[in-house]
Amino acid sequence: MRKNRIGKQERQQQYTILALDDDRIMTETLQSYFENSGFRVDIENDPYAAIERVRRGQYDILLLDFLMDPICGDEVVAQIRAFNQELFIILLTGHKSMAPPIRTIRELDIQGYYEKSDRFDQLELLVESCVKSIDQMRTIRKYRDGLQDILDSTPLLYQLQPLSSLLQVVLDQIRRMLPDASACVYLGGVPSMEIPPVYQGIGRYESNLCLAREWYLKLADQEYVPAQRNMAERQLVLPLYNEHHQIEGIFLLDLPDGFPEHGLTLLEVYAKQVAAAISNITLHLLVNQKNEALNQAYAKLRDNYLEVIQAIRALVDAKDIYTRGHSDRVSYFADLVAQALGKDEAYRERIRVAGLFHDIGKIGTADQLLNKQSRLTAEEYEEIQLHPQRGSEILSAVSTFRPIAPIVECHHERFDGRGYPNGLSGEDIPEESRIISVVDAFDAMTSDRLYRSSIGIERAKEELKNGRGTQFDPRIVDVFLTILHEYDRVQEKIAWTYATIPQDSSSPQLP
Repeated sequence: MRKNRIGKQERQQQYTILALDDDRIMTETLQSYFENSGFRVDIENDPYAAIERVRRGQYDILLLDFLMDPICGDEVVAQIRAFNQELFIILLTGHKSMAPPIRTIRELDIQGYYEKSDRFDQLELLVESCVKSIDQMRTIRKYRDGLQDILDSTPLLYQLQPLSSLLQVVLDQIRRMLPDASACVYLGGVPSMEIPPVYQGIGRYESNLCLAREWYLKLADQEYVPAQRNMAERQLVLPLYNEHHQIEGIFLLDLPDGFPEHGLTLLEVYAKQVAAAISNITLHLLVNQKNEALNQAYAKLRDNYLEVIQAIRALVDAKDIYTRGHSDRVSYFADLVAQALGKDEAYRERIRVAGLFHDIGKIGTADQLLNKQSRLTAEEYEEIQLHPQRGSEILSAVSTFRPIAPIVECHHERFDGRGYPNGLSGEDIPEESRIISVVDAFDAMTSDRLYRSSIGIERAKEELKNGRGTQFDPRIVDVFLTILHEYDRVQEKIAWTYATIPQDSSSPQLP
């Protein structure tokens, strides 16, 4: 027995095999062999039933015969790959001359091919290879999910709490990702504020203050430096700097084998969040002495938030030159409507950001399609129609922008239910989306594009009236038309958004 073989009981819990062959003797033989090796094995003799078992169950490896009745193994794999890309598949055949071509094996992402024989040694080696790959995938997935969990938990850092409690939150979050982690955080203290050094650790760093302080003193004497990676000892040292590049402390972590490179980058981002949270708490300790400093800190956080918005908007602008200025106007008009409806500041902030991001899904649209000068085909227009859903998916991945994702997804829905992507109607459409729908259409009609000029304000107003109750929410149209009575004054305030589009640029024509 191999020395690196995992114990039988543990293996049964970790890996599940489904064996498929229209020969029942063969499936029972496979089941007996691999169960003796410690795997949990289910068997099936009907290809269609096997497909449904994979759809409903949690299988790691599929062993299947190539020549079966009523469908062959390659067709089974093709149907499974339509809904499951992660299952490891090994194809078996007793007829070498009837084996599928290499091209088919590659296209269907089949991990192994085995010619049947009286011995299963080679097949077991293929299964062992799959197991190693599954282990690697699980490790990567574990770190990815753990890191994402840490980033999603970032708001906990910004709660007002003692510095010792903050350090405990940080280590608790690290332990959630790496249960056996050894890590520590050391803060050097602020003598002028009578804040003493603070230290907390877990694992081998639970009482290793000297090492942490040594790293802190070493970095404190240097100019601003990035993370220190001692890969020989699998050690990561993350300096914690405030906004003035002054060191506040260090975050020290032992990295387990197999820790992915992107995980290091996310940990560095997390360390910056920890440093920002430390600065936030420190500033609150000065609230009675330096109230102005506290206000500046909040202003900085607000600026960072706006910088994120501007950065994402810049991505959209770089993708589709037509959106330059358009998103700003949609955001501004939508806010005016929300204000006229008596909405509170939180609602208005939400719709302002949604207005800026309503076309962010175009990031996922091909450049040649966005910049096509001729009229779009029906297929190309269908591709353009995917941008609301893509925008929603992008925004849903960031907790800060998750509340506006449904607004962006539904801004092309119609009041009569004939819009896209979900065919919602009436008040089933988020109110903010109904507002953006009206102002987006108005700005599109009154903006010059390369393939047509503005239709003019008055005609655009008539189009909005004609769309009351069909394309648009009539109540919102009426409110917006009232706002347009002062259009000249409104236009002056957003004059900067009407930038001239370069002559060598282009936008697509819709069918």
